[in-house]
Amino acid sequence: MSAPQRERHPRPAGPVPALGQAEATLVEHYPRLVRLAYLILPPRLGRHRRVLAAHGVVQNALPARPTPIKKGRVPAPRDDRAPALGWIVRRVVGAALSYEHGAARWRRAVRPALPAVWGLRLTPRIGGADELALEQQLATVPAGVRAAFVLQHLEGYASDTAAELLTAAGVPDPEAALRAAKALGPQDDGTRAGLLLDSVEFDPCTVQARPTDLLRRRHWRRWGAAAALLVAVMLTVGQSAKDPASPEPTTPSAVGVAMVDPGAVGRAPGTAWQSSSRIDFTVWPVRGSLVDDRALLGRALRAWARPGTAVQVSAAPRTGTGPTAASPQLLYAGRVDDADVVLLYDGERVVRYAETTGQPAELAFSRADNADVTTAAALVLSRTGSRTRFLLAPWVAESTTRDLLAPDSPARPLHVGDDGVSDAVARPDLTGPCSNWPALQLRSSERIAEKHAFLLTDLGDLSPVHLTYTPPPGGGVPARQPREATSTAALVSWSHTACTLRSAVGGGVRSVNNWVFAEQQLPENAGQAEWLCSRADTWNGPGRAVVRFQPPTTAAREPGTLIADARDTSYCSRFNQHILADAHWSAPSGASYLLAAGSRAVTRITVTGQVRADTTGTTLAVKAPPGQSAEIGAVLSTGRTLGAVH
Repeated sequence: MSAPQRERHPRPAGPVPALGQAEATLVEHYPRLVRLAYLILPPRLGRHRRVLAAHGVVQNALPARPTPIKKGRVPAPRDDRAPALGWIVRRVVGAALSYEHGAARWRRAVRPALPAVWGLRLTPRIGGADELALEQQLATVPAGVRAAFVLQHLEGYASDTAAELLTAAGVPDPEAALRAAKALGPQDDGTRAGLLLDSVEFDPCTVQARPTDLLRRRHWRRWGAAAALLVAVMLTVGQSAKDPASPEPTTPSAVGVAMVDPGAVGRAPGTAWQSSSRIDFTVWPVRGSLVDDRALLGRALRAWARPGTAVQVSAAPRTGTGPTAASPQLLYAGRVDDADVVLLYDGERVVRYAETTGQPAELAFSRADNADVTTAAALVLSRTGSRTRFLLAPWVAESTTRDLLAPDSPARPLHVGDDGVSDAVARPDLTGPCSNWPALQLRSSERIAEKHAFLLTDLGDLSPVHLTYTPPPGGGVPARQPREATSTAALVSWSHTACTLRSAVGGGVRSVNNWVFAEQQLPENAGQAEWLCSRADTWNGPGRAVVRFQPPTTAAREPGTLIADARDTSYCSRFNQHILADAHWSAPSGASYLLAAGSRAVTRITVTGQVRADTTGTTLAVKAPPGQSAEIGAVLSTGRTLGAVH
């Protein structure tokens, strides 16, 4: 498969076209322009709002009277409508960029945002794992960098012409944006990036429609009539009031009324997951003994809509706490460990509301968009002391617990009630000595995947973290991908690194993968060492990569030698699978060695400086007295050079 073909863009000037010509060009290229706007708009808007905003940006690209654009040339494609298309592209890019810091609010307030959709949630179709990873990566960079990436890989702009368009669209430093964009997406010639951007994941013209609130519309007219009557009464009372200091009453909006209506919350059927190709929180059935307690549900919904001072609100990093645009889905309502707990889901966030006698109500938020069979397999219901109780997904057929620091010990059965609530499970000790690290080992129903077991651990958020493992490079093609961390080798690897998860607690982490990117036979027959990269990915997209060297004598709970700790990086992800690292090591004889190792695409490693060496392959070992300078470099199979990570 080749990348989608787009016209290559030369550098003609961009005169303001005639309105009729511009409108015809917009209609002709409408799907392309809407996709462009969708990719540049801030992911924090959510998929539904981004779809509507992208269509609104393009549809509003034509003012009533064409006005001159900013000074600067506007690149355009070679066709009869080149000037018109270039002019429209600049306006679309500029309008989409304006959403980044709220600059478009005034314009939207003056002119109604169209299109508007009531009663439906529109989202693009779900793509694969690569598209999801790219979406998460784009969410971590500014809008100008997203625009630079999309203009080059989707629209086919050369770097210089893309810089001109970014300048015309108002990006302050287009060259910096282009440099930052080079680190995004698959690290190839751009073919793979173009294919991903052209996929259904980013197509706002081919969308799925789901209802937002089936019951709200039943009450709409009654609420509207009541609100109108209340407004009329208020106006009458206000005109005849004698006390000017009396407080002015307010009326609830229709959206607010719908959100706090317990009867409007969504409830999935108990067997929805068995017939769905989308396995996530949307197919969780409602469970718990208090699902019909309208008073409890009403308090939970009102606390979410307008939390007062009596409600303690907490959220995972970069997770919004504002009200939802539509009635949420009810996942659970019941009595758990002396607290009344309600779990809600709005398509992007999981919300936990808890009431305990004599204490303030609690409201906690976590990201949950694009969850899957593993990351939507469990939610935290309660934490009491040193123990956690989980609500498990309906597709979990077998539940056990295990200690990651004891890889040879078998998993122990975990009892789960008919309502999906687990017995209390020990929490990792985050303050004292790291003597054990509890984890859930769950197995999916055969309706989902045969013999599919996976590991989860509690790191302080509502969703436990998915633990995976990538084995050492093999001789086959393509490269090995992360897999479930339930094999003997995976459990041994996690026994070394489990205690390092303390640094990720409360960080909004979605998954952590241990990747053994190289194995090395040590000098003097000292055994085989491993080079490991542990990557933690958050729900928001940014990742952290920690590189370590593990000699064969490394004991459980000991993570080996720390080489590098990179934050907000693509290292060790599917978008950056090349890595080179080095370490100093003392042999049993006392001799000091400089070791280096690279990932599977490394074909040659060189050392320059006071220490000099050159070898083919993925590993190197050379005697090097302590204190001598050494610069490590490598050559990849593609001919590209690679520096060592620090």
